[in-house]
Amino acid sequence: MKIKILCLMLVSGSILLGGCASIGVKPWERGYLAAKKMQLDPYPLDSFLDDHIYFSKEGSSGGRGAGGGGCGCN
Repeated sequence: MKIKILCLMLVSGSILLGGCASIGVKPWERGYLAAKKMQLDPYPLDSFLDDHIYFSKEGSSGGRGAGGGGCGCN
């Protein structure tokens, strides 16, 4: 029993510590990550306009990306 726990601790420790060893973003790769298509919201103006239209039609704001109606019947 103790051997299984020890093996589990060694394996999980090597996975956790091995993940951050030398893998990282190199200085010359930062330009790729700063590209518009890599952002969480690549077109913030379009998102703002879509939210404004939705707010104007529905009379509510927020809840973007979640299902359910304005009546509370999710």
